[in-house]
Amino acid sequence: MIQLIAASTLFQVASLAAMIDADALPAADGERVLMLVDGSQQPELTGGIQHAPGFADLARRFDRVVDLGELVFPRRPAQFNPRDEELYLWERLMRSYFDLGDERIALFIDSIQVNPARAILRIFHDAPFMVHSDGLMSYGPTRNLLPPALRQRLDGLLYLDLVPGLQPLLLREFSPRLIPVPTRPLAEIITTLAASTPLRWQPPGVDPQGTWRPRTAMILGQYLAHLGLVDDQEEAALHRGMVLEAQRRGASEIIFKPHPSAGPAAGREMERDAAELGLGFTVLREPVLAEVAVAIVRPDVVISCFSTALVSIRALFGTECAAVGTETMLERLAPYENSNRIPVTLIDALFRRGLPLPAEDPAGQQGVLTRLLTAVGYCMQPRHLAGDDEAVRRFLATDYLRYPEYFKRRRLTRLSLPGGLPPRTGALGFALRLKRRLPARLHTPLRRIPRHLVPGAARVGRS
Repeated sequence: MIQLIAASTLFQVASLAAMIDADALPAADGERVLMLVDGSQQPELTGGIQHAPGFADLARRFDRVVDLGELVFPRRPAQFNPRDEELYLWERLMRSYFDLGDERIALFIDSIQVNPARAILRIFHDAPFMVHSDGLMSYGPTRNLLPPALRQRLDGLLYLDLVPGLQPLLLREFSPRLIPVPTRPLAEIITTLAASTPLRWQPPGVDPQGTWRPRTAMILGQYLAHLGLVDDQEEAALHRGMVLEAQRRGASEIIFKPHPSAGPAAGREMERDAAELGLGFTVLREPVLAEVAVAIVRPDVVISCFSTALVSIRALFGTECAAVGTETMLERLAPYENSNRIPVTLIDALFRRGLPLPAEDPAGQQGVLTRLLTAVGYCMQPRHLAGDDEAVRRFLATDYLRYPEYFKRRRLTRLSLPGGLPPRTGALGFALRLKRRLPARLHTPLRRIPRHLVPGAARVGRS
């Protein structure tokens, strides 16, 4: 059986290599084929995964490397969505193009909710599959209900144990086999990549003996305006807040690592803000992973908004990390079930509130972080986490007032959960309840409801 393993980023390739080193990936009785499904929004500008520094060393853990992007060009992998009547043709084409022959296939995919993973699962319609995760999305609930044809083929979930002791909510409704992968193999891989990836940048102020250097902060850009989460002015204000946070934590030098999709102007306003505060500022433009950059530079503190790298850097190196702007993100994310809500909640809880990791909490799996994440996940997707209903109600009944920023009261009201809005009383409440009971075609604007339908209306006079 051939293991066909999909990866959309270089960090995923590194994570898969760590899974192999940790013997977490099931043993292969055939080839292990790494299939690149580049998830970059601008691959023409960022370059392919296979051209990234350190990729060749990671690829040695696989028998072969193939590229879906080459096959579907000029479409990008994320746009690959064949019609049902084309699936058989695509299977024959992929088997021929990737030299898979007629061997049975076992799939390892990442984002089960979106293409190209869904397309690959449809093409190899009888292949068992496992989901692998390298970030924080796996700690959130499944976005869409999986059809029976996929549920029956699910073998389990492999995930990096970035938040020790916290179990993923992803696919929980199917009780999958969970395989946590320790971070030590990944730390060793990142350290090896760092040793073979020299940067042109050198820390300023280091004396000839290398015994002193200024306190340094690394800021990780996320390109939030491009995602529509904030506008350009708000993103500039967020970056200014990160510079101030660096100063507050005693840094005299700032290294800014822009998001890979950011343009050449990224960091200019931040540089001006740093100059006004008398801080040194450098833009790190080398195309390396944030984790690799931290392994090389060894900053004293890493600052971002809700980048997964904050969690992975702390887990891999124990580096001090800080989050800026998560309160705004919690308020802005819409709809409530937005998949970014769990990463923002986790990072806010860990780096702003300082909640303990489940592995360090005396209550363990029943600790506050687990209960908080379960409650947020339930409010996002109550149908998928119906088994957690009672536990969520108990948590909200006792702890909602301690953590109100993670919930929307309208959402709690709609789900009849503790913490919701109080019921409306009086004439307006009666009118709203009446409106909800009527069929949609009979809905009438509240100002036009006849007075005789509103209790007590006849007794209300004009002053």
